[in-house]
Amino acid sequence: MSKTGENVVRIEAEALRELADRIAGPMAADFQRAVDLLACCGGRVVVSGMGKSGLIGRKMAATFSSTGAPALFLHPAEAMHGDLGMIARGDVVIALSASGETEEILNLLPTIKRLGAPVITMTCDNLYANGAKRSTLAQAADVALDCSIAQEACTLGLAPTASTTTMLALGDALAMALAEKRGFKEEDFANLHPGGKLGKRLTKVSALMHAGDAIPRVTAETKMSDVIYEMSRKKLGVTTVVKGEKLLGIISDGDLRRLLEHRGKDVMDLTAGECMTSSPKTIHPEAYATAALDLMEQRKITSLAVVDSNGELKGIVHLHDLWGTEML
Repeated sequence: MSKTGENVVRIEAEALRELADRIAGPMAADFQRAVDLLACCGGRVVVSGMGKSGLIGRKMAATFSSTGAPALFLHPAEAMHGDLGMIARGDVVIALSASGETEEILNLLPTIKRLGAPVITMTCDNLYANGAKRSTLAQAADVALDCSIAQEACTLGLAPTASTTTMLALGDALAMALAEKRGFKEEDFANLHPGGKLGKRLTKVSALMHAGDAIPRVTAETKMSDVIYEMSRKKLGVTTVVKGEKLLGIISDGDLRRLLEHRGKDVMDLTAGECMTSSPKTIHPEAYATAALDLMEQRKITSLAVVDSNGELKGIVHLHDLWGTEML
C-alpha cells in the first residue's frame, strides 16, 4: 500500500513538473494573455466545472476572491435552470473540463458568447503536441490553457487524480500571477481575512491601540502623586509624558518601583519630567501587530507608545491588546 501511495505522489509531482515546463515554454504567451484578460476584468471571475473539475473550480474561485479578484463558482447544471443570470457583461469565465467535451459546460457557451464575456478554458487537450486536436471547449475559448497529463495516478487510470492536481495548480498559478500584476499586498490580504489567523497577524497597530481619552498622559510638570493617579486610572501600567501632542517620555510601573526603592517617599516631591524615560521605544500606527510584539519581546516591556512620523502621540498598545490576534 505504501508503494501505491508513493507512486501516486510521484506521478502527480511529475505532472506538475511538466505543467511548470509548459508555463515557462510553449504555454507562456497563452498564460500571459489569460492573466491580462483577468486583470482587465471589470466584473467578476466566474469559474465553472462539472464533477471533480467543479470541486477544483470552487477552490479556484475562493482563491481568486481571497487575493483581491471578486469571483464566484457557477454550477453548469444549475446554470441551465436560472443561474445563468449570475454571469453579466464585464465578467470573465474560466471553464474547466478535462475532456473539453463536458455537455453541461458546452451548453453554457451560447449565453456566454451572447454576453460577450471572454472565456478562458482549462482542458487536458495536450494542445502543444504535434497533430493535437482541440476539443470543442478549447476551440470556443478566447484563451485555451493546457493542463494535460501523461497518465492519471489512479492504478486503473480512471479516477481524476493527476489531472485535477494540474488543474488546481494552474488555477493557483493564474490567481497568484494576477495578484502580483494588480499589486496585491499584505495589507490587502489582511483586509480580506480579518477573521483568520494570518489576517490577524497582519493587523495594524492603529486597530489595536488605546487612543483618545484612553491614553494615559501627563505633562513634564505633573507631580508624581498625580502621575500615579493617572497610571491607576487608565490601568495600562504606564503613562506618557507629553508637551501638547508631542511625546516627551514614558513612566512605567517598573520605573516607579525602581524610583521608590532608591528615593523612597522623596519621589513624591519630583515631577514627571524628572522621572520619565526620555527616549522610550515607540512604534508607528501603521506598523503590523507582529512588529509591536517583536519589539516588546526584545525590550521585555508590556506597552509601547504609538507615535506618528511627526513625533505626535497617537495611542498606547499593550501586550494584552495582542492576545486577541492569536499571536501569543
